[in-house]
Amino acid sequence: MRRFFYNSSLHHTASIEALHQRPLGDSLRLTDDIYHHWCRVLRAKVGEQSWIFDGLGGQSLVELESIDKKSATVKIIHQDTAENTCNYHSTIALVMSRGDRMDYAIQKATELGATTIQLLTSQHGEVRLKANQVDKKLSHWQQVALSASEQCRLNRPTLILSPLSIEQWLQGEMGAVHHMVQHLYDADYYQSYLQQPILPLVLAVPSQQEQQTLDINAQITDHFASANIKGTNPDSTAAYLPRFDILIGAEGGLSEAEYQLARNTGYLPWQLGNRVLRTETAPVVALATLMYISTNAAQN
Repeated sequence: MRRFFYNSSLHHTASIEALHQRPLGDSLRLTDDIYHHWCRVLRAKVGEQSWIFDGLGGQSLVELESIDKKSATVKIIHQDTAENTCNYHSTIALVMSRGDRMDYAIQKATELGATTIQLLTSQHGEVRLKANQVDKKLSHWQQVALSASEQCRLNRPTLILSPLSIEQWLQGEMGAVHHMVQHLYDADYYQSYLQQPILPLVLAVPSQQEQQTLDINAQITDHFASANIKGTNPDSTAAYLPRFDILIGAEGGLSEAEYQLARNTGYLPWQLGNRVLRTETAPVVALATLMYISTNAAQN
């Protein structure tokens, strides 16, 4: 069954009511993009059903009630409160690359459950957006993430943060989200993410001396162990989700100065095997590895 992201902010000017809070049988007007895709491109008929989600929790099964030349209405027939999120938060701080490589990295990082993707520039980076390019590119990349969320049944979509330099990021700054998802960023789920304890990691080959003193996978496991992972201790009043910030350089890697700045800021060098990964592949391997470690941590 098809799934669509329903941007609640497009139909509200004041408070936004989450879809999962609306009663069964309630009717709502489809957003223009869903109407175009479902009713015009796919030629849906009255009575057909689809899942929609608004990023504020869960998803809703809806049935087409009416279709006219410019709009359509649906009624909610079932509510599913499952989030399908990870039992941790993750930030992929990624130096921007050109064309399809960046789209691929964002799409796959979303499928693997990244909470946010912080766009970065660096000394070896290929892409530096002009001020008048930021809104258009941010809108495009956010749409890539939303489309990936539709496909992979993720109900809390990955949010894309506007570009910063690596130096700004390491100083604690964070980019802004596109206005289309500002209401999501302001919601409790993402605001809670901002408050969680962080284990910062930089994808890099550690020196021989560092290799002898650091066991990064063990420190990742310890970070999970220090948290009451969602679902394992429902009676705890101190439950929280661990957060991992993963810094990934451009094709040419980080410069020595950037790497040292990251290390001085507390980032731990995390080497993912013996191969040199492309910048669009690195987020996939990092998040898949993190998912594997989190599964083992939750079982132990």
